[in-house]
Amino acid sequence: MQSTKSSVDSLFINQSQLGRESFQAALHTSIDTLLAEWQKDKGPYSGILPGKLAASVESLFQFQPFGEPIESVFQDIKEHLLPHLVDVSNPKCLAHLHCPPLIPALAAEVLVSSFNQSMDSFDQSGIASLVEEEILQWLCKKFSYGDVADGTFTSGGTQSNYMGLLLARDAFCQNTWQWNVQQKGLPSEAHRMRILCSKNAHFTVKKSASQLGLGEQAVVLVETDEHHRMDLNDLKQKLTALKEHDLLPFAVVATCGTTDFGSIDPVRDVYDIAKPDGLWIHADAAYGGALVLSEIYRGKLDGIELADSMTIDFHKQFYQPISCGAFLLKDKRHFGLIDYHADYLNPKEDELEGILHLVNKSVQTTRRFDALKLLLSLRLIGEEGFGDIIDHTIQFAQDVAALIEQNDHLEVINPEPEINAVVFRFMDEKRADDINKIIHRTLFQTGTAVVAKTVVNGHTCLKFTLLNPRTTITHIEEILSDIVDIGIAHIQSGRVLR
Repeated sequence: MQSTKSSVDSLFINQSQLGRESFQAALHTSIDTLLAEWQKDKGPYSGILPGKLAASVESLFQFQPFGEPIESVFQDIKEHLLPHLVDVSNPKCLAHLHCPPLIPALAAEVLVSSFNQSMDSFDQSGIASLVEEEILQWLCKKFSYGDVADGTFTSGGTQSNYMGLLLARDAFCQNTWQWNVQQKGLPSEAHRMRILCSKNAHFTVKKSASQLGLGEQAVVLVETDEHHRMDLNDLKQKLTALKEHDLLPFAVVATCGTTDFGSIDPVRDVYDIAKPDGLWIHADAAYGGALVLSEIYRGKLDGIELADSMTIDFHKQFYQPISCGAFLLKDKRHFGLIDYHADYLNPKEDELEGILHLVNKSVQTTRRFDALKLLLSLRLIGEEGFGDIIDHTIQFAQDVAALIEQNDHLEVINPEPEINAVVFRFMDEKRADDINKIIHRTLFQTGTAVVAKTVVNGHTCLKFTLLNPRTTITHIEEILSDIVDIGIAHIQSGRVLR
C-alpha cells in the first residue's frame, strides 16, 4: 500500500519529493530538451498534409497498462509531433491572427496550470478572483469606460461577441415587451429582431444570431467604403428600410479590426446614427483593441468608449498564449440578465455578504486564471513596452505594403494598412485566381512560409498578418521572391490548378 502511495505521490505536485531525481525534475528536463529541438533553425511547417500524418498520429497512441519512461514518451513526441506543428513564433508564419506568445506569459501559463484555480466561485480561486477583477477594471479605465463598467474573461472573440449580442437581445426584450427571456424563452415577435454589421464583420455575428434563436436571417449586412469600413450612408438606409418593413433593429456591431484588412469602423459615427433609436452598440475589437496601448495609433479607436459592450482578445496583439480574451460591459447591471445561482456554488446569500463569485457574470462555469498571464506580462514589459511593439508592427506593415507595390508582378489591395495586415495578389490576366491558390499551397507544402489565402471582391488573394515583431524586411523579401518565382513558373508551365 505504501509503495502505491509513493508512486501516486510522484505524479502530483507535493512537498515531500522535489529533488532532482523526482518525476517533476525529469519532466522539466524533457520539456527543456523538446523546446531546444523546437527552436532549431527550420521553416514554419513541415509541409506534410493531413493524409500523410496518420502514421505519426498512430505512433503517439501506444498506451501501456502502467505507463512508460518519460524519455521514451518524449522521444516519440520529438519524432512524430514536433516536426508537424505549425511554429507560430517563426518569422515566416504570417497567416492568421495567431501571435507568438511572450515568454512572461508562458511562465504565467505554467503557474496557471499548476495552481489550477477555477474562477467560477471564490472558494475555488481565492485571491485569483480579486486579481481578475482588478485587471478588468484596469481595462475598463484604459477604454474610458465609467465607474459602473465591468467585464469578464472569456475564451476569445467568439464567446465575447456572443455575450454582447446575448445581452443586447435580452435587454431589448426586457425594455420593449417587459419580457424575461431567461424565464420565458423568446417572445413571439423575436422573428422581427435584426442585428446590423458590415459585410466584413466577423462570421461570429451570424453564428451568434443562429445560436441565440434569431437565425442568420436576423443579420443585416451593411456595405463598406473604399477602406473596407462600414458605410455610414448605407447604415442609415438599412435602418430606414428595416423600420419601413416593420422590423426591429436592436443591435449594431462595429468592427474595430476586420480579419482581412484590420479595418476599423467609425464607432462614434455609428453611435450617432444608431443610438437615437435605442440600438445596443457592440464593438468587436478582438483584433484592434490592443491599439488602446499605442500612443501613436490610439486615435483609431475614437468613440469606442461609447459602445455598450466590447470584445478584446489578448491572444492576438497582446501576445498571450491561447486562449485569453475579455468581454467588457459599459453598465455592469446588464450582467443581471444572465445571472444564475446554484446552492452548492454561488448562493444568493454569499452575494449579500460581499463574497465574489465570478460565475455570476459569465456564460462559462469553470474558467482558467488567464488574468495572471496578462498581469505578469504587464509587470515585466509595461504598457509603453506593449505600445512600442504594436507601433512597430503597424509601421512595419506600411513598409511591407510599400515594398510589394514596387514589384511589377504583385498588386496590393490595401496600400495603406489600418493595422498590420497586408492583402495582395500575384497578377496574371488569365489565371490569377488559380495561380494565387497554387502559390498559397506551394509555400505551405514546401514549408517555406505560412501565409493566408482569402477572397476579395470574388478574387483569390494572399495576406500577410504581421503580428510577429521578430519578422524582418529580409524575411518578407525572401517570401515575396518565392511567391514571384512560383507564379512565373506556373505561368510558363501553363498548368491549371486541379
